[in-house]
Amino acid sequence: MEILRYTAFTTEPAGGNPAGVVLDASGVDEATMLAAAAEVGYSETAFVVPSVEGALDVRYFSPLAEVPFCGHATIATAVAYADRHGPGPLLLHTKAGPVPVTTARAEDGTIVATLTSVEPRTAPIPDVDLAELLAALRWSAEDLDPALPPRAAYAGAWHPVIAAGSRSRLADLDYDMSALSSLMRRKDWTTVDLVWRESPTVFHARNPFPPGGVVEDPATGAAAAAFGGYLRELRLVPVPAALTIHQGVDMGRPSTISVSVREEPGIGVSGTAVRI
Repeated sequence: MEILRYTAFTTEPAGGNPAGVVLDASGVDEATMLAAAAEVGYSETAFVVPSVEGALDVRYFSPLAEVPFCGHATIATAVAYADRHGPGPLLLHTKAGPVPVTTARAEDGTIVATLTSVEPRTAPIPDVDLAELLAALRWSAEDLDPALPPRAAYAGAWHPVIAAGSRSRLADLDYDMSALSSLMRRKDWTTVDLVWRESPTVFHARNPFPPGGVVEDPATGAAAAAFGGYLRELRLVPVPAALTIHQGVDMGRPSTISVSVREEPGIGVSGTAVRI
């Protein structure tokens, strides 16, 4: 296999969230994909099998397990494909469902990719699970923003959305990795989407990812899509809305995720990616 390395939601190799990309994984079995993802060591590696023209079958693996959908690896894959074959529309067949992606070259020469998520939805977090989640995060109920209530949100993968009441609370991330990983595996949560609202359309996020063997994700496109669906369903933003999510800043890998909250079912997530 030829394993490419791209970092998504940034224009600088030192920023964003790195992903492995295999543009042709034809004939590669699941065990080999998992072993390759573990060797690469990024939060996800995408394995592509071309099906018909303009359509790709894609599987995503963390160093420890397969995940149904990964936003930053989708952006990285789309840009890598455009680098090799030219920009244009693609249809990705993922375990979460079909994900249309478009790529276009910006005036500065960078390639911008936009994915449209599967239809998002949310679910309440039972009180006992929320208490266990906050305890694992070492947060208290007083640390939360009451205007953004806790919910589990989905747009290809499940993410509990937990909103901090202050930027300083978000910046102080010191969680119990074992306890959080155990809870997330039981609940089938991929990452925890910790957010802070700077303004009506600007948010900051951090995403612990212990089930994947990763302490924190510097950019999480799947969580950004789920969060856009959460905001729409709870009527916390007007529709349509263009949102900016800053992630990875506290890790020293700044990332910028653009989210389009539309009236139609899917949520748009846009960003650039560069080869490492």
